[in-house]
Amino acid sequence: MTHSSQDISTDVPTRITVGGSAGTEAYDVLVGRRLLGELPGLIGTAARRVAVLHPEALAETGEVVREDVAGQGYETIAIQLPNAEQAKTAEVAAYCWKALGQSGFTRTDVIVAVGGGATTDVSGFVAATWLRGVRWIAVPTTVLGMVDAAVGGKTGINTAEGKNLVGAFHPPAGVLCDLAALDSLPVHDYVSGLAEIIKAGFIADPVILDLIEADPEAARRPDGPHTAELVERAIRVKAEVVASDLKESGLREILNYGHTLAHAIEKNERYTWRHGAAVSVGMVFAAELGRIAGRLDDATADRHRAVLTSVGLPVTYRGDQWPRLLETMRIDKKSRGDRLRFIVLDGLARPAVLEGPDPAMLLAAHAEIAA
Repeated sequence: MTHSSQDISTDVPTRITVGGSAGTEAYDVLVGRRLLGELPGLIGTAARRVAVLHPEALAETGEVVREDVAGQGYETIAIQLPNAEQAKTAEVAAYCWKALGQSGFTRTDVIVAVGGGATTDVSGFVAATWLRGVRWIAVPTTVLGMVDAAVGGKTGINTAEGKNLVGAFHPPAGVLCDLAALDSLPVHDYVSGLAEIIKAGFIADPVILDLIEADPEAARRPDGPHTAELVERAIRVKAEVVASDLKESGLREILNYGHTLAHAIEKNERYTWRHGAAVSVGMVFAAELGRIAGRLDDATADRHRAVLTSVGLPVTYRGDQWPRLLETMRIDKKSRGDRLRFIVLDGLARPAVLEGPDPAMLLAAHAEIAA
């Protein structure tokens, strides 16, 4: 009898190991359902206190996790964060440090982050900076959090100058991707997360694209037949890249496909755009840039727009904003000096760097996404 990966994931969690490199410890990402029972094993016996960080929108879920952990004999505190990108500020981080200090949080204690990508980003940053680094566990509750933010150890906050410009590399002790959390996710948030899954398809695993193209409508729903497989495949892509390059000195840069323009759009929209929506537009831009540079074939470039549109993601942005976007991209952390760097494709699943492209090429690529 054959099982789909969703059948397997429902019964026994899929365990994806993110290999340790350069002195960091390996950790596991578990994908499945009813995973709360895995938390005590990850927290361990050395910890006395556990801080559960959650956004305001998940107050109920955060309290369930806190009660569950308290029931295992740990002293627990819950720290409520603002929703979404509003949480990723120095002020919110300082508020968390104050709460940890007041509760006597020591180096052997553990932070548990329950929420989307913004929550795991700021929680990981707080964990990295409190006492120069305490253990933390990610419990992502969105598609984006599961396949992107919670895996890889990049933590950070935003500043007025840009997104994720302040941060640290601080991998979690473990990640619990409970697919049941996706069942109640609003459709726009769910679809936004698909952008990062589709990105993994273009840079490394084209089977992802095949699964989505076979039934785009089903791909838009948590109860779709391929949900578990899509999440697992995207995590595996990221895990493999991160294991070989934790600190983004080389290969890891390919994960930024579509992100250079995306971060500029997010900043320009004062972070009111969903990350996945911006990445979607950014990937179409990167595909056009690759095509104009003579590196990407027409069929693969066109496939970007087709796949992203089929699940309801945007592929255009306001045309009059180009000067502001260009200015923001120049101070993006992916730049080297003031030379812009873009990840482009030399073909399907063949990512490469395009450094210092001619301004005319950038303008031409932008014309293809201008609304």
